[in-house]
Amino acid sequence: MARLLLGVSGGIAAYKALELVRLATRAGHAVRVIQTPTSERFVGRASFEAITGAPVLVSEFERDPARGAFPGERPPAHDPISHLELVANADAYVIAPASANTLAKLAHGLADNLLCSAALAARCPLVVAPAMNDAMWAHPATQANVATLRARGVRVVDPGVGPLASKGEHGVGRLAEPPELLAAVEAALARSAGDGAAAAAPPRDDLAGLRVLVTAGGTREPIDAVRFIGNRSSGRMGFALAEAAAARGAHVTVVAANVALPRQPGIAYRDVTTAAELAAACAAEFPSCDVLLMAAAVADFRPAAPAGGKIKKDAADAPRAIALEPTEDVLASLAARRRPGQVLVGFAAEHGEGALAYARGKLARKRLDAVVVNDISRADIGFDAPDNEVVIVTPGGERPLPQAPKPQIAAAILDEVARLRATAQAADGATGPAAADRPARA
Repeated sequence: MARLLLGVSGGIAAYKALELVRLATRAGHAVRVIQTPTSERFVGRASFEAITGAPVLVSEFERDPARGAFPGERPPAHDPISHLELVANADAYVIAPASANTLAKLAHGLADNLLCSAALAARCPLVVAPAMNDAMWAHPATQANVATLRARGVRVVDPGVGPLASKGEHGVGRLAEPPELLAAVEAALARSAGDGAAAAAPPRDDLAGLRVLVTAGGTREPIDAVRFIGNRSSGRMGFALAEAAAARGAHVTVVAANVALPRQPGIAYRDVTTAAELAAACAAEFPSCDVLLMAAAVADFRPAAPAGGKIKKDAADAPRAIALEPTEDVLASLAARRRPGQVLVGFAAEHGEGALAYARGKLARKRLDAVVVNDISRADIGFDAPDNEVVIVTPGGERPLPQAPKPQIAAAILDEVARLRATAQAADGATGPAAADRPARA
């Protein structure tokens, strides 16, 4: 198991750091904690010390009774410099919560407290989990700071959407849940340890220069001016795909259907509401794209005659049934217009048995290169969950991906996209999709 150094900055979300420590120690990790002085206004160091069994440090100038050792280790014979020794011994350093102030300090290399000094001295993987008010998160300065950290190789665990600290406020800014944080740290550890030598390898650029079109979220089809038919899709999977593709050098456009997640610099976003709007946006972007990742949940039906105002349920003419009509099959329409050189990946959210059979049928019926299918009957994966577990279905076979955070699933899906293109290039010297793996077009 690993030695994890946790930095806790000031914010109401500091209470979640206690649960992160509990989960990490229960998983067998040895944990030490650094706090900022402001964080002590929210959670005292005694709480962390009780769970970790190790002293908590706040200032560079206080002596570390454990002399930089982690629980279960023998302290050295000398008194080392605390901010250097602790992070030198750590296998990973996670800062959760990371306030807007701390993000700014990290991005600009400031070292005016122990937490930031340790970050500057860190040679181990650094994972940062922001938490703040939604207005502070959306501010261009904060987004620029986050982009700077990502560019330096820092793993940023995006905040979630939900109720915020101020009464009645709701938006993006909640600290990611402790299980998601631990999964992100363990994923960073796996890469660093080189489960393969990925950590030592240069950043992947196998999608460099490609134009990738991603759809994300779920459409809403109006019943009247207030109500709609929709679904629970949060857009997390689509946004994870977009960010992973951009990190691999692609030019990425996202058609986002009702997605409230934070936006990343360098990615183009087109916001839509209905299936018709999504179809129009995709039709405009599709001819110039090289890869289509159709992760959005597009409504199959819409109300045939939506009301212009609000329907009153006690009105004499209030409808007792709503007639539905089918929406356009956006993916099938795009596939019918595909040009040589394009890779098309569909997604299928299925419930229970028969998911793979349906995915194989969708693959052939819509003439796709791959279909990514997941089982939405499980509450721990899929819609509005940090994790997913999918099977990638291609004409050549099936590739199961075990449960993992959605960014990891996105990376594996893009590996398959790169493989499809490489297969095509090897087969016919073209830059198009894998002809050998794709069913023939009628």
